[in-house]
Amino acid sequence: MIDVLNRLNIEEAEKKADILMHYMECILEKNESVNLTAITDREDFVQKHFVDSLSCANEGEFLNADRIIDVGTGGGFPGIPLAVCFPEKEFVLMDSLAKRINIIRELCVKLGIENVSVVHGRAEDLGKQEGLRESFDLCVSRAVANMSTLCEYCLPFVRVGGCFIAYKGPDCESEINDALGAIRVLGGKLDRLDEPNSRAQKGYNHRLAFINKVEATPEKYPRKAGTPSKKPL
Repeated sequence: MIDVLNRLNIEEAEKKADILMHYMECILEKNESVNLTAITDREDFVQKHFVDSLSCANEGEFLNADRIIDVGTGGGFPGIPLAVCFPEKEFVLMDSLAKRINIIRELCVKLGIENVSVVHGRAEDLGKQEGLRESFDLCVSRAVANMSTLCEYCLPFVRVGGCFIAYKGPDCESEINDALGAIRVLGGKLDRLDEPNSRAQKGYNHRLAFINKVEATPEKYPRKAGTPSKKPL
């Protein structure tokens, strides 16, 4: 883990790697009673959760962001690895399952991760809430959802001029293309989708889709809870 952080030019790599390894052990312990991750092998955990989460760390959209929201954070990914490595940035981690959010809150206190706050709720509801709607420089998400649905969850949180980075699977081109209309309706514009070979060579499990927020999201979005997944734009 220290080598990975050094390659990313993360300061105090040893200290931050130690925090992340403690976080992993705590998540695996909690995982016995609450579903936080299907990955229980420690080497796989480091690669598929920590290394993959940090795959946006050298991108300009991330480096220039001060306030970041992680939608559908699950066990805290990608939010916690990014927050640990960049303590100067403010992170809000959001999930619809209260048990997960409570565990993340507990572990942040235990491990001294002070730049993270957590919010329990559905994106469809929180995306209309004052203080959250269009108030983030960047949204990140590794949530498993169709791209059109995911954009309706995420783009309402991003301010105009900000960016949404979606972590998607290796064969996502057609899914991204099918979502272009939804992206436009929600005030976004696809900037780029990174190449699969460049990601695989660095050991990342996901490709990154960069969607710039070019216009305010119309007030009617996101639609009521459950609608974006049942009837994608």
